Amino acid sequence: MKADYLVCYDIAQPRRLTRVYKIMKGKGIHLQYSVFHCTMTWQDLLKLKFDLSNVIDEEEDDIRIYPLPAGGKVIAMGCGDRVPEGVELFIE
Repeated sequence: MKADYLVCYDIAQPRRLTRVYKIMKGKGIHLQYSVFHCTMTWQDLLKLKFDLSNVIDEEEDDIRIYPLPAGGKVIAMGCGDRVPEGVELFIE
């Protein structure tokens, strides 16, 4: 069963940042500079965590993976125009 996740990262060194970006761009939709929306199985998530842990420096870098509620609505404000397929957009 697949679930949605928001993956956000802050990588201190440019070389590691490039490597993290390359891993992430194959996993989800690039929403903002260091934010991706991913739809993954539990096994996909475990592999992503493994791949990222082999790239980052845990003393300097920060990666957060937030599970998103099933069927939740996305609020987009400003110039953001990339909404993941199958996600409803709620604009106030």
